[in-house]
Amino acid sequence: MARYKPRIAARALILHEDRLLLVNAYPGARLGLWCAPGGGCEAGQSLPENLIREVHEETGLVVSVDAPALVNEFHDPDTGFHQIDLFFRCTLAGGTLSADWQDPEGVVTDRRFFSRAELEGGQHRFKPDSLPKAAWGTDAALYDPLEIILK
Repeated sequence: MARYKPRIAARALILHEDRLLLVNAYPGARLGLWCAPGGGCEAGQSLPENLIREVHEETGLVVSVDAPALVNEFHDPDTGFHQIDLFFRCTLAGGTLSADWQDPEGVVTDRRFFSRAELEGGQHRFKPDSLPKAAWGTDAALYDPLEIILK
């Protein structure tokens, strides 16, 4: 099995009217899994710069980036894939969820706001498991170590 260097990604925790914005995690909404918007970081850009770019690409929204809320690690023991996600609290600064928007990379095909009750009720699949606690929590940033990625 190949071992890869960990990939670093920035993700946005965007609460609006006490609902958290999530996007489908895989192209074409495969697996029905939801995650916070964001993605891989490019060298030479800060984490907030990467996050602002990724959120706009995936949702059409503009955000301001606030404090970190969660560090989460995903890995796939079968392939050696390992990703470190850095979650930041974000505030909406512009844009709306428009029906004619399209992710230029074609990964995100669905976006919606979820209440905490919807996420904790078990009817929706999302990652990481600590997402509700991080999004609605007021404590210092959380660390959620090496969680196995879903396939």
